[in-house]
Amino acid sequence: MTAVNGGTAPGAGAAAEGTVTGSRAFLGPADDTVAGVVRQWQAVHPGLDTGPMEIIGRINRCAALLQQAEDAPLRRVGLTRPEFDLLGALRRTGHELTPSELTRETFSSGAAVTKRLKQLTERGLVERRGDTRDRRVAHVRLTEAGRDLVDGVLPEQLTYETAVLSGLDGTGQRELAGLLGELLGRLEGRLGALRF
Repeated sequence: MTAVNGGTAPGAGAAAEGTVTGSRAFLGPADDTVAGVVRQWQAVHPGLDTGPMEIIGRINRCAALLQQAEDAPLRRVGLTRPEFDLLGALRRTGHELTPSELTRETFSSGAAVTKRLKQLTERGLVERRGDTRDRRVAHVRLTEAGRDLVDGVLPEQLTYETAVLSGLDGTGQRELAGLLGELLGRLEGRLGALRF
C-alpha cells in the first residue's frame, strides 16, 4: 500500500487499462495518480493483486490533498483541523470531558491533545478544572468564547466541505459515505482492539 503514496507516477495521464491477467484490478474510468502507480506495478509484477492499492491508495491520496489544502474557514479563525475537532467534541457532547476522553473522541494521541489544550486554554477557548476526588484528573469545558467560535464557524465549514465534494452528485456522496462507513466500522472493530 505504501508504494502508492510514493509520489506522482509519470504514466498517470494514460487511460486506465482495466483488468490485468493474473491480478485483481479495479481500474475503470478513473485516470488519476493512483491509476498510474497501479499500472506501473502491474507492468513490473503482472501477477500481483493490486486491487487494494486502488482503494487504500486513493483514500490516502485524498486525505493528503485535503490536508494540504487545509480548511479555509478554520484557517481564517486561526484554528487547525485537530483543534477544531477537539472544540467540536466538547460542543457536540455537551458536557465536560477529561483529556483521556478527548483523546478517544478525536482519535489523537495523549501528547497531541495535551499540546492542543494548552494552546486553546491560552486563547481562552477552553478551561480546565480539577477533579474534587482525584487531583490527577482534569475536566475540560468550552468557555463562552469557545462555544461561540464553534457555533459561528461550523456552518461556514460545512459550506466549504460541500464545495469540496461538489464534483459528486447526491447519490454518489451517499454511496461513498456508506462504503466509507462500512470500511471504517470494520477497521475500528479489527484495529481498535489492537490498542496501538
